[in-house]
Amino acid sequence: MSQKVLLNQKEVNIILHRLACQLIEKHTDFSNTILVGLQPRGKFLANRLKALLQSDYNIANVQIGCLDITFYRDDFRRSNKVLQASTNEMDCVVEGRNVVFVDDVLYTGRSIRAALTAIQAYGRPSSIELLILIDRRFSRHLPIQPDFRGRQVDAIDNEKVIVNWKETHGEDNVYLIKQ
Repeated sequence: MSQKVLLNQKEVNIILHRLACQLIEKHTDFSNTILVGLQPRGKFLANRLKALLQSDYNIANVQIGCLDITFYRDDFRRSNKVLQASTNEMDCVVEGRNVVFVDDVLYTGRSIRAALTAIQAYGRPSSIELLILIDRRFSRHLPIQPDFRGRQVDAIDNEKVIVNWKETHGEDNVYLIKQ
């Protein structure tokens, strides 16, 4: 098994600022926009973007939610292991609002399909966009593409992309692991 650093802490920080600026260009003051981190790992990216938007770009009213998609996935019954669901932290109504799904890695697109179904329990958004830190572009099973992407990676099926966050691993970095 070999490991390659795709993004170091400095590069992750640059990408986070670029993504924050792209969100500002599209959503201006965020008065009608909600960032929704997909549990479990999209939550860290969504929280980090919210903090950047507030501290570095003075956007005061950034609303955020965290959506668990575990039991909306089409493959959740295919595993022998017991699934651990995360909590939903959706304290805002999405009806008629712009929703930006936030996740760390876009791989097959199945998580996003599940999120599209799960968000309906909270209302009907006027639009849904997708923000991804890492886009594994050659691995799609579904025709889903990000609106905002940090980095595009050409990884094959026996390679895995691992995103580490300061909050969980003490450092921000992204690895490509060959198994």
